[in-house]
Amino acid sequence: MYVAVKGGEKAIDAAHAWLAEERRGDVTVPELSVAQIREQMALAVNRVMAEGSLYDPDLAALAIKQARGDLIEAIFLIRAYRTTLPRFGYSNPVDTEKMACDRRISATFKDAPGGQVLGPTFDYTHRLLDFKLAADGEVPEAPTRETQTGPVPHITDFLNQEGLIQTEPTSDEAPRDLTREPLELPADRALRLQSLTRGDEGFILGMAYSTQRGYARNHAFVGELRIGTCAVEMDIPELGFAVEIGEIELTECETVNQFAGSKTEPPQFTRGYGLVFGQTERKAISMALVDRALRWQEMGEDNLGAAAQDAEFVLYHADNIQATGFLEHIKLPHYVDFQSELELVRKMRADAQAQTMPEAAE
Repeated sequence: MYVAVKGGEKAIDAAHAWLAEERRGDVTVPELSVAQIREQMALAVNRVMAEGSLYDPDLAALAIKQARGDLIEAIFLIRAYRTTLPRFGYSNPVDTEKMACDRRISATFKDAPGGQVLGPTFDYTHRLLDFKLAADGEVPEAPTRETQTGPVPHITDFLNQEGLIQTEPTSDEAPRDLTREPLELPADRALRLQSLTRGDEGFILGMAYSTQRGYARNHAFVGELRIGTCAVEMDIPELGFAVEIGEIELTECETVNQFAGSKTEPPQFTRGYGLVFGQTERKAISMALVDRALRWQEMGEDNLGAAAQDAEFVLYHADNIQATGFLEHIKLPHYVDFQSELELVRKMRADAQAQTMPEAAE
């Protein structure tokens, strides 16, 4: 056994060395720096920060480099590092109404108060390969940014002036922290939103798409999508007031959904909500759709049996790190387990043959 273990260690060390060599690639090609990844692969960096639950563009870029571009592996690295950090307090809830918006659009109101700001988006590109990028040409200078500063009211609030959209309940109770406590069901909305924020973008997108195809009563409009920076404040007991400790980039989405009413509520619109680190609008929209689908019970709606309405199914399968760990563990040695399965199948075959032999003799 000792020889086998030592041999295994040597093989693992060799695998790590080979991995490092593959990560570097052709040494005649300049190596990617962390700063280059942070600045030029920002959307990948944003996803790693969001699903890794740690806002640090430099560390996310480092994780992407270390993982050779495998974003789930990078998310795993960030989460593992996050567990080593001390927790010395909690920040106050960010006020997204004070967001300095680089992008703010609405699919429900053409003349949105404050105007629509397209910002940096792929929405209007032709999806044709730009071979100028392969030539490493100069980047064209962008026009002056239209960042909106000062209070920017949420567009859905204007529906509320007529009482046409459901008022969201508020609570002073601090929500449970999913990064420090395991997920338990039933989960309230705050916990569900945390889980969806950390969830795999592809999984949440698939769940959201299913709701649009009829697997939940969820006909939604994007009431508002905004991307920008928000101040993060923290109460300092020694000072007796809150101080700003930094800024973070966020994507926020509010969907507007039709609601036929219930025994206690009149017909009105309801909301779905998504809030994610960085420019991550596909994830934020998907999150809002799934959030609304999961609210069927509090809305007094029927459960149509759709996967997106099943909180246990969605929340327990959204986490890509848990899914990856469970999936990939089957490639590790299972020699003993397989030998027992092998012996069982041999015995079953022998029993089956023994039962058919008398019939063959007749």
